[in-house]
Amino acid sequence: MFPARSGRAALAVALMLVTITGCEQATEGQAMPVDVTKVGGFDVTRFESGRKPDAPAPDVTVENATGDEVDALAIATIADLNDYWGKTLPAEFGVEFQPVSRLISYDSSTDDIPTPCGTLNQPNAFFCERGDIVAWDRGVLLRGMMAKYGRLAPVTVMAHEYGHAVQHRLGVTAGITNDTASIVKELQADCFTGAYFRWVVADNSDYLRVSTADGLNAVLSSLYFVRDAPGMLHGEQGAHGTSFDRAYAFQDGFERGPETCAEYDKALIEVRTTQQEFSEQDTNQGDLPVTPENVALIKESLDAAFSGTGGTSGADIVADGPCDHGGRAAVYCPGERTVVLNVAELTRIAQPLDIEAERQGGSTGQGDFAAWASIASRYTLSVQEADGLPLDGPLTGLRTACLVGSWAGAANQPRQVDKVVRLSPGDVDEAVLEMLQPDSLIASDVDGASVPSGFLRIEAFRVGYTNGPDTCATRYS
Repeated sequence: MFPARSGRAALAVALMLVTITGCEQATEGQAMPVDVTKVGGFDVTRFESGRKPDAPAPDVTVENATGDEVDALAIATIADLNDYWGKTLPAEFGVEFQPVSRLISYDSSTDDIPTPCGTLNQPNAFFCERGDIVAWDRGVLLRGMMAKYGRLAPVTVMAHEYGHAVQHRLGVTAGITNDTASIVKELQADCFTGAYFRWVVADNSDYLRVSTADGLNAVLSSLYFVRDAPGMLHGEQGAHGTSFDRAYAFQDGFERGPETCAEYDKALIEVRTTQQEFSEQDTNQGDLPVTPENVALIKESLDAAFSGTGGTSGADIVADGPCDHGGRAAVYCPGERTVVLNVAELTRIAQPLDIEAERQGGSTGQGDFAAWASIASRYTLSVQEADGLPLDGPLTGLRTACLVGSWAGAANQPRQVDKVVRLSPGDVDEAVLEMLQPDSLIASDVDGASVPSGFLRIEAFRVGYTNGPDTCATRYS
């Protein structure tokens, strides 16, 4: 996030503020109330996700495979994907599914395996049309992802790569030609991944079980791990999308099925993408540190954003106030119209993300927007209180995430250049990262109780980001 400067004075903050009530944004259709006990129609469940203890032995041949857990999960997933797509392609598209011809496991720290797709010696997982191959690095990439995100990380990667194999088999039926942009292929594969996980959640799998709370949280975290660096654009070769874009595609497939995924094209991606270049005004390249001056800017932006949503806005934001933050990054004091900050914790959260360090297992911050969105979440409780809405319970948590998303969506309108603050590339990914934390403030009520499902948290943020604040009260009431 960065301050928007006026054109006449490099150090003067723009004073023309923009409310988000009338933003011209794409809509997702009629807002319907949400059942917080359901995820895509399934009960919110919490149990250990992974291989079923009574799963059959997979009838799959993999070159160079070992008996370690990463390979065991990958191979079980491939057997499951053969079952899922073997049933789904004929039923949904009238196309017979042929299993992938060649499967290769390797360890990028020791192996050099020649293939028609190049030598396998890098941390990677991929589908290659030449030879109809799916290959994965069990030694570095998948082992590291599993250490960080759990047993569903290899499952997620395999499902995504099989999504590419499905594209190859469907061809023009899925809009795939030699000229199809990589971003379309990648997000469509994420969408196919979501459709497959719905099948697993519905307990159709002989091999795997996935809970809708911690399980799907781990899947979304795995998608977050492989995202484009801030500033990369969707038209560039090899683009995969932001984690926000990837989560959107996954949720699309989970909720609407593979036929929806087959409709992905460049026009759809261009409407939905959150990728953008760094602005010349963004002199810190997306890093807005937590200082009193910048807190004042955020308050000014929030005051402007919510002045037209009904009810009186303008809660104070202070470092010391009428209630104690209790160790949380920020807290709202009901009745006092005051947000109290834990500056030390916010500063820790706001430390810049280092993608390379993250992929090496290093500990980094969550990025500045994770901190600003946490403050905004407490501020939006004052808006809800003024409108007579309850401040506790999971619906409040989702309504809060939706309102924070609506503020973020307005701040990311590039044509509205004369405003207090604007989003930087990577900011929405920082919000996604924060929402996948167990104690996410962005999707929590006044007591800091977070909605168990990261799927619902991110969906609520996305609804507000896409549709604006009016949808939040009707959908999450």
